[in-house]
Amino acid sequence: MRERYDDAVIGAGIIGLAHAYHLAKCGRRVIVFERGQRAQGASIRNFGMLWPIGQPQGIMHRTALRSREIWLEALEAAGIWHEKTGSLHLAYHDDEAQVLQEFAGGATAGGFECELLRAEQTLRKSPVVKSEGLVASLWSETEICVDPREVVSTLPDFLTRKYDVQFQFGCAVTQIGLPILYAGGRTWEADRAFVCTGDDFQTLYPEVYAHSGLTRCKLQMMRSQPYGKTWHLGPMLAAGLTLRHYKSFQDCPTLPALKARYAAEMPQFDRYGIHVLASQNGRGEVVLGDSHEYDGDIEPFDKPEIDGLVLGYLNTFLAVPNLEIAARWHGIYSKHPTEPYFTASPAPEVRILTGVGGAGMTLSFGLAERMIGEAGS
Repeated sequence: MRERYDDAVIGAGIIGLAHAYHLAKCGRRVIVFERGQRAQGASIRNFGMLWPIGQPQGIMHRTALRSREIWLEALEAAGIWHEKTGSLHLAYHDDEAQVLQEFAGGATAGGFECELLRAEQTLRKSPVVKSEGLVASLWSETEICVDPREVVSTLPDFLTRKYDVQFQFGCAVTQIGLPILYAGGRTWEADRAFVCTGDDFQTLYPEVYAHSGLTRCKLQMMRSQPYGKTWHLGPMLAAGLTLRHYKSFQDCPTLPALKARYAAEMPQFDRYGIHVLASQNGRGEVVLGDSHEYDGDIEPFDKPEIDGLVLGYLNTFLAVPNLEIAARWHGIYSKHPTEPYFTASPAPEVRILTGVGGAGMTLSFGLAERMIGEAGS
């Protein structure tokens, strides 16, 4: 006789793990299926930035802040390393500083806790920032750094110990006809299913994805050698290029002019969708990136030119001693061109959630809570 579960979660990336966490806390009997021996997709191939500052004001920013609350609860319960680093957006040109000033002027009304800093105030926050040419920065205290590899490997064990969540790794779900699921050459039973399979558009409900408008995005990233206690980044860092990337800055009046300057002066950065971020994990490694290539431009071969552009721009704002690149990789995530995420219910008691773009770490726990609430738990 088959064992029956209240809920099946398909995918053990961070979105799937967030669903399993919420469901288990509601007292549901949960099983999680993951096609790999561990999740190997976008959930472990990112900066580990919980980044509310990047979400536009309104429901998505509130979701990010709620997600942050739940993240802290889960991280502390599971004993997973995290650091409340905050973030700095650095301006080395007057037009960048103007955008930051415009954003800061409406920040409080928009629910953001941030502050415009002068150059000397910035250097007190982060002495590793390059001082030459620094005009101003935007300080936000809400951002948190985690190590995605540790999160994705540790949370399943915690969920099993604490809530008896069952995990089936190396077990791809190939068909769902509730209460029956087909996975790993056998059948399973569950009352509901939450499909959190990232950019896999072929295995389950391909007809839904075909009409979803979702795209794939490839990003190249790097990681330094560990610095241990010899050098500390402090706040996670971004610079001017980032202002054209996150929707939180989209309503700043002078942003179009700034974008036009970048396009004229640095067309190669626009070509590859490059903006440069830096974080430092609990092992002391500095994580760097990234780029954005979409759909037809995606290929399995990484471009040394992109890494060179990232490192060159990094050198304009961050003094990293004896930087050695210990690892290079790329990740691929799904993204909707106009919506902050994609959700669908292709069958009764089945819910899909994907397409969160580069905000999966930031939004995961908040979105999962909302999806489960809408599903009736």
